[in-house]
Amino acid sequence: MNITSRRTGVLVAAAVTTVLAALAGCGAERAEIAKPVKPAVPKQKPVHGLPGMPPVLDPKDVYAADRPNKLSPVVKDFPSRVYVPNTESDTVSVIDPKTFEVIKTIPVGRQPQHVVPSWDMKTLWVNDDKGNTLTPIDPKTGKAGKRVDVHDPYNLYFTPDGKHAVVMASLDRELVFRDPHTMKIQHTEPVSCYGVNHADFSLDGRYFLVSCEFSGELLKVDTARMKVVQQQKLPFKGAMPQDVKMSPDGKKFYVADMMADGMWVLDGDTFSKPQLLPTGKGTHGLYVSRDSKEMYVSNRGEGTISVFDFTRNKLTKKWKLPQGGSPDMGGVSADGNTLWLSGRYDSEVYAIDTRTGVQIARIPVGNGPHGLAVYPQPGRYSLGHTGIFR
Repeated sequence: MNITSRRTGVLVAAAVTTVLAALAGCGAERAEIAKPVKPAVPKQKPVHGLPGMPPVLDPKDVYAADRPNKLSPVVKDFPSRVYVPNTESDTVSVIDPKTFEVIKTIPVGRQPQHVVPSWDMKTLWVNDDKGNTLTPIDPKTGKAGKRVDVHDPYNLYFTPDGKHAVVMASLDRELVFRDPHTMKIQHTEPVSCYGVNHADFSLDGRYFLVSCEFSGELLKVDTARMKVVQQQKLPFKGAMPQDVKMSPDGKKFYVADMMADGMWVLDGDTFSKPQLLPTGKGTHGLYVSRDSKEMYVSNRGEGTISVFDFTRNKLTKKWKLPQGGSPDMGGVSADGNTLWLSGRYDSEVYAIDTRTGVQIARIPVGNGPHGLAVYPQPGRYSLGHTGIFR
């Protein structure tokens, strides 16, 4: 190759390099221009909760602290157990969820109705309704302590700030606010309805709704004032409301009704007129899944569990227990994979796979098993009943 050709080649190569660099620059510039802009994330309005209440983690999901196996340091070393109060045997059966066997039977007071985790999650309180006592159980050792005198403790709740225990004195027709540790009376709120039994608190904790089983009514109670502020009759003759549960976003309350065979749905803030969503015969217990997407509804009168989808606002599945049964109260396992329910009229407990609806186990216990507690469960604090954690 002569000098002229070589020089020409060099010039051509340089020109090509320059053009390619320019094109690369244009490409980079175009890429920079075409880069998608992330939409601004709307700021969530803060929840102005009840003074003293732990802050709401997610305004769109009140159950955000209840994710699978997200155990508080307070309970992480407690052995996993299922505590079953047997109303007619005056005992609590303790089940090992790994072996599905009763490993212990604890004598308690007359007619135990529910096993309730305390606000600080350190104690399980057995509601000895007819015995007029509360029996404390240490969930770390499984041992029962000295019974505490409390009149007519059908059910038990705790205010979100941890300042009060609320005894549902069903036959006394009272809401009794007590010290959450000593159980000494702080305030007694008489009610005009019959059979106060179940409740749940609003997203901000400033009020709670209560079901009145025997008169078919609902109450709205101001938490700080410890006072009934509203009351209404359910629009169904012979209504018998049971469990109460709030939607993850806090906008709706659901109330199981064993005579209306479904759930009443209402706005808690406005205390609107409830609308009935049929689920099955003898609707009784309501339990939210660990991902906050679904709610399991026990239909005691037909031996089934309905599955309600919060996002789709509809029932999507119905699981039937083999050989029937009477699924009543219970709870979801810490990992979210098992729904535990008492068989109220069959002296047994059911373990159901929440992924398939298949019955995993059917365990014999004492007579009249009722409000069983699965423990420990995820969450920062307990609002009571068989385990409402936030």
